[in-house]
Amino acid sequence: MSVMKREGPSGIQFWFIALAIGISAGSVAVLFRLGIIWLQSTLYGSEDIRMLHSFAASLSWYHILVIPIIGGLIVGLILDRFTNDGRVRSVAEVIEGSALNEGRVEVRAGVASALASMITLSTGGSSGREGPVVHLAAVISTGMSRFIKADGITGRDLLGCAVAAAVSASFNAPIAGALFALEVVLRHFAVHAFAPIVIASVAGTVINRLVFGDIAEFGLPIQNMLAFYVELPAFLLLGAVCGLISVVLMRAIFWADDVGTFIQDGLRLPRFVRPAVAGALLGGLAIFYPHIIGVGYETTSAALTGELLLHDAIVFVCLKVVAVAITIGGRMGGGVFSPSLMVGALTGLAFGIIATGIFPGASGSATLYALAGMGAVAAAVLGAPISTTLIVFELTGDWQTGLAVMVAVSLSSAISSRLVDRSYFLTQLERRNVHVAAGPQAYLLTKFRVANIMRDMDHKRAAPEDQCWELIGEGVYIDGNATLEQAMPIFEAANQPFIPVVTLGGEADAPELWGALFQVDALKAMNKALAETAAEEHS
Repeated sequence: MSVMKREGPSGIQFWFIALAIGISAGSVAVLFRLGIIWLQSTLYGSEDIRMLHSFAASLSWYHILVIPIIGGLIVGLILDRFTNDGRVRSVAEVIEGSALNEGRVEVRAGVASALASMITLSTGGSSGREGPVVHLAAVISTGMSRFIKADGITGRDLLGCAVAAAVSASFNAPIAGALFALEVVLRHFAVHAFAPIVIASVAGTVINRLVFGDIAEFGLPIQNMLAFYVELPAFLLLGAVCGLISVVLMRAIFWADDVGTFIQDGLRLPRFVRPAVAGALLGGLAIFYPHIIGVGYETTSAALTGELLLHDAIVFVCLKVVAVAITIGGRMGGGVFSPSLMVGALTGLAFGIIATGIFPGASGSATLYALAGMGAVAAAVLGAPISTTLIVFELTGDWQTGLAVMVAVSLSSAISSRLVDRSYFLTQLERRNVHVAAGPQAYLLTKFRVANIMRDMDHKRAAPEDQCWELIGEGVYIDGNATLEQAMPIFEAANQPFIPVVTLGGEADAPELWGALFQVDALKAMNKALAETAAEEHS
């Protein structure tokens, strides 16, 4: 342990820990997937869940309606009992843990969220499995970080290893898994983190292939070729369309969450009832459109192989957006990656059918547009253009259409990042007043408590007590439990070298003076944190 603390992620010992975490996170991801397969096939009676919606269409209407309601009720009870806010933990909380909590996440709520999401995905919830799997993997790395008493850099790198392994094991995508951890969670590409994360990602992939074999998630029966590159402008236009569709998807989820909260508070419903109501809405929709059930492999595959008509593709896009908004806004759990793949593939297919119909002599297959659309929407939602581009290739096994996917992804990401806070996950955090999207200069201030930086009244360079009380009388003071994020605006408004730090009692009680926070001390702490962050990101 002493060697680990001294050498950190650069030590050989860390690589063995990365391997162990990769195997553990990969195994958990595979078990999570197997659990969904078993539970879903048991509840719906389907032998092949990849063809679930076709099988569900033959079931009685009350069967399709009741399963999501029961699932939502169970999910609500789990989240009400084991979380403080009734929310499922997912990728956003992992990003927050990386940025603000030295690579640690909530363990109890994380395990409960994984169980709740497994039930959601098995009982008709229209979301994806990557979010809960990523957080569950982060729980593993958190346990290891606590065991070895890891510092911030080591804890974040362990977190990156766990995330990479979980993504790789979930989708049989080792390259994309490693880059997802770097691009989305750590949000840097430091050299010291690359080797252990790659080791963990490969370990997760091996676990997946031992269980499921070395096969792509989606098969493409035909070879897509660009028609002499004259279609590239069309893929730029597709990227713009997908960027707007991704924004609609994200805002629909947030709108549904706000509406659900408004109704829940207005009717004073218990927290555990909300997912059950969402399940009832999903079940009612699935009676007529079973395509919305679960992850949506069958519909996504049909889009990628061109088996859907234009009308079907457009209708299914609208229905999937509604279903995802109900599922996640209803606090049922699950992730957004798989739904974004389905929405993107359907959007791309619809666009491709129109484009190839208008210019039949200068265009290739509509399925190429489905593939590019799948990457474009997913990249915009995740805020991960690099790893998403690669994961589309790895999911389909088609590496010949890179130009089309890259062009669509680039414009989609550029447009959506200007209409939301860069991605779905970062917008989630912004809605909770966690300012990670703008970078370390925005969120590092929240890591420092005023009480840890102030000078108390016994300090040899303490602030004059009479001046402190004078400022308190003018309303210029701050609570000791506040953070520098709250203190810096006070400095700017008051134009004072220090701010009195107090504890406020009741209305009739006088405030208790702790000391004073000096602006120079606050700036020194901030500069030191920025320097450490820069050193980590460039090491």
